[in-house]
Formats: sequence, structure tokens, C-alpha cells
Amino acid sequence: VDDAIIDVENVFRRLRQWQADPRGRSALKVVYQASREVRASILSATAIIIIVFLPLFFLDSVEGRLLRPLGIAYIVATLASLLVAMTVTPVLCFLLLPQAATDAQEGRLLRWFGGRYRRALAWGLNSPGWVVGAAAGALLVTLIAVPSLGTAFLPAFNEGALTISVVTVPGTSLAEADAIGNRVERILLSRPGVRTTDRRQGRAELDEHAQGSNAAEIDVTLEPGIDRDLLTATLREAFSAVPGTNITIGQPIGHRIDHLLSGTRANIAVKIFGPDLRRLRDLGTEVRDRIQPIPGLVDLQLEQQSDVPELRVEADRGALARHGLTAADLTEIVDVALGGEQVGEILEEGRRTALVVRADEALRADRTAIGRLAVAAPTGRDIPLSQLARITVDRGPNTVSRENGQRKIVVQANVSGRDLGGAVAEIQRVVASQVRLPAGYHVEYGGQFEAQRESTRILLSVSVVVAAMIYLLLFSQFRSGRIAGLAMANLPLALIGGVAAVFATTGIVSVASLVGFVTLFGIATRNGILLLAHYRHLRRQGVSLREAVERGSEERLAAILMTALTAGLALIPLALGGGKPGNEIQTPMAIVILGGLLS
Repeated sequence: VDDAIIDVENVFRRLRQWQADPRGRSALKVVYQASREVRASILSATAIIIIVFLPLFFLDSVEGRLLRPLGIAYIVATLASLLVAMTVTPVLCFLLLPQAATDAQEGRLLRWFGGRYRRALAWGLNSPGWVVGAAAGALLVTLIAVPSLGTAFLPAFNEGALTISVVTVPGTSLAEADAIGNRVERILLSRPGVRTTDRRQGRAELDEHAQGSNAAEIDVTLEPGIDRDLLTATLREAFSAVPGTNITIGQPIGHRIDHLLSGTRANIAVKIFGPDLRRLRDLGTEVRDRIQPIPGLVDLQLEQQSDVPELRVEADRGALARHGLTAADLTEIVDVALGGEQVGEILEEGRRTALVVRADEALRADRTAIGRLAVAAPTGRDIPLSQLARITVDRGPNTVSRENGQRKIVVQANVSGRDLGGAVAEIQRVVASQVRLPAGYHVEYGGQFEAQRESTRILLSVSVVVAAMIYLLLFSQFRSGRIAGLAMANLPLALIGGVAAVFATTGIVSVASLVGFVTLFGIATRNGILLLAHYRHLRRQGVSLREAVERGSEERLAAILMTALTAGLALIPLALGGGKPGNEIQTPMAIVILGGLLS
């Protein structure tokens, strides 16, 4: 409603002046001229509001999916309000306000505030050094304080549910893994506030998120109003008694966001890359032990890996050559005999069943039986596999994780009771100073921290372009670089209240908070445009600079106060409703905008 407020306030004030001195003008002409007087300011301000939201459309990961609809809704609503303010509002002003302006008196609140504002404005104009110095000092303090703010990717969601990841040693039998899952579920159901549990043990091999039966996911439904932080703290203490098992506590949406960002089930992923798997395990163990004392790290785990029994069939190339065979021939025969190969389909009662050919179960029972597997040679003889290859039983890794073609192992952790950025910075410092990496090995940091850093970089880099676009737009309106610069002076000053509001609440800046700052810059520029355009209008009428500033500020006071109060009152429910599900992203934005509106 900002555009309509500005138009109605100006029309109403001009109608009251017209009532005191008609000068032969009609009410229609007064309404037309008053609306036209603020039209350029409204158009420029609305264009700036739209421009400042452009950075949202350059976010392409999870945060883009979450925040882009907000930007679309805001821009569409702003354009709709502009259309109404420039068409319907002036007509309604002509129909409803001329008589109302005759009887109306200035409100008591505005009179009280206006009197004090006039005295403060007079003092400020008489002491410009104090005003500019105080603003510059407050801005300097704000810029110094910004690095001490914590950082996070997205605010913690209040989903009313938990997702528990339970991973035990690879190779654990299904019965044993099921017993561990039952034990975890009993711990969960013994806690007050836990309503139900639902467990998935393992995932199918062709699932896009395949995992063995040693891994389980438990969805936990909570009672409304439960203290989630207290519950998770007691659960972590109880889970520590489950031996040989990595248990991570997350939430359904948060859990999937973590998995999308880094492939892990936690906020932070310390990825160690290198060629040798055993060396990677040793380095992973060392990293985990070094960072364990860092405050705020919970669910700290090293990726579960172990050596499992495997049968090695190594081709004897000399023996193969004597019988006219190649290693490729041997590989194909072993693959088909032991793994099977689909050769067709059988249609039974309307259902298709794959027809798979493989060796008899007796020939796949053990190493000796596999050694008797007959391999057909080009000479027509059947040669036992044991005469063509060395068959041994060995142990090998249960899984080999890779990223961009490089072998890796992951140390993962969640963060509780502190900001994500501070925890990652401390992890980086400890790993750099206390862990020596051999040649060919390196560490990368992923998860929400990586996404937060990338999204912040995108927002800041695109915001520089947006600031240039705003300056060009202001220059095109005022035809003065000096006036355009004055309008943009509000951008850094709006930081003061926004940063102060973050300090007074969570002390953590997330991507949602950054979007709040983006919105705030548009609102702050709007107020500057309103004042400067009115100063220039009065100067063109021959009014002195001092009088133009005094009169212009007083006449625009009501419009600026009403737009700020309207926005502030609408944002208060969001700022206070951070604990309600669905408000998590909107609350940091509302807090930043409220603080910035005040400053």
C-alpha cells in the first residue's frame, strides 16, 4: 500500500490547502496535479523495489528454490499496487476526499510528533557536523561489528518431526541391524514428546539413494509444543550407549537439504581426498579426533567403512594364451556364471519375468566349487577355472566413495548452540594447524557452509550491479549525480538498524537475513527519493534551500511515517512468530527490515 499512501497523503494535503485558497481551481484539477506531483517519485521508487529483488533470481540451489517464489510474489504485488495507485487511487481521491478535506483536522499523534520533529530538524540543520558525524560514527561501529556476527545457510526449521540416521558397521547382518534399529526406536519411544516412529532398513540396489541393510532411517513424529533442543540433547546422550553405530539427528526437510548439498546427512562435511583408501581412513580418524573438542559440534562421525571378505579371480595370462583364450573371455565367463545374464523374458499369466542364465548353485558355493567351473576353449575342451586363474580369498573395502573422480572419505558433524560459519572456521583452523596431509591429499569443506558461502557471494556480487542500476535510474530522474548520490546515502545507513536488530535477536546472519537487507535497501531508497524530489519541486517554485528542506521534510513526514508504520505493523507478527512452523525464513527477514526501518 506504499504507493497509494504517498498519493493519498499528497492529494489530501493539497486539497486542504485548496480549501483555504481555491484560486479558481476545481477539485479535479487539484487532485490531478497532486497525483502528478508524486508520480515520478512513485515510479522510480517502485522500479528500485523491483530491481533490488533481482539478486534472488540468481540463486540456483536450494535457497533459490525457497526464496525465488517470494521475490516473484513481492514483485507482482508491487506492480499491482503501482497500477492501482496510478489509476484507481486518484479517482477515489476525487470522489471521496474533497469534502473530507474540509472537515479534517491533523491527527493528535502527527501534531505531537511533528512539533518535536520540527525542533529536531531545526537543530540538525543548524548543526550539520554533529548529524553527519553521528551517522558516520554509527555506520563505522556497524561495519566493525559485522564480522563478529555469526553466519548460517538457512534458519533452523521447526518441522515437528525428526529424521534419525542409524548406520552400523558395513557387512552387519539384516537381523543384527534390525535389532539395533529396534533398540534405537525403544529409546525414542521412551522419551516424552515422541508420538510415533517409522523405520526404513536399507534401500534397494537400484534406488537413487541406495544403501545397505546396515543403514536405517527413522522418521519420528513429535507432540506439538515439545522443546526440540532439550529432546535432541537427551537423545544424543542416550544414543551414545549404542556401540559401533553412527547416529545422526536431523529433520526431514533439513536432512534432505544436507543430502542434496553435500551427499552427507549433516550440516558440515569435511571431505578428505587422496589415492590410498587405508591412508584416507587414518587421516579421517585423525581429523575426527582433532576437531572433537570444538564446542558446538554434535553427531560427529567418520564415514563408516570396513574391509569385507571378497573372492579374487586373477587371470593367469600364460595359461590363457596356451588355450587360445584372453582375459576378456575369462572375465565374461566368470561374470555370467556367477552373476548371471538376462537372455530373454517369459510371459506367465500376463506378467513378464526375466529369464536369467547362470551356473548351478553348487558351482557357486565356495572357492573349490568355483575352481571347477568349466571354461570352453576354442579347441573344444572344457578347462577348469582353477587352471586358468588364481582364486584367492581376500579382504577389500565395502565401498569406495568418489567425487569428481577422486577417492574420498568424509567426516561429518551437525552444529548445536552456535553459528555454522564460526564452527567451520574453527574446524578449518584446527585441521590446518594440527593435521599434516601427505603429498597428493587435500581437504575440502562442504554441506550448508559451502552453500551459504556461495549464495552470499552471488548476492553480494549481483548487488553491486543492482546498486549501479539504482544509481543510473536515480540519475535519469534527477539529472544530477549529486542528488542521485544523496538518495543512495540511505543504503549504508539502513545497515545500522538492520545489523543492530540481528545483534539484539539471534546474532546470526543467514541467506534469509541477507534477503531482508536487500528489501530494506529498496525501502530506504524510496524514502530518500520522496524527500529529494519534493525539495527539488519546492526549489523550482523559488523557495530557498533552507526553507525547501524544512518545508519538504515536514510535508513528507506523514507519508514516510505512514509507509514505515504500515510496513512495521505488518512485519511484527512475522518477527515474533519465528517459532511457528513455516515462519523460519520470513522471521529473519522481518527482523532486519524492522531494524532498518527504524534507523
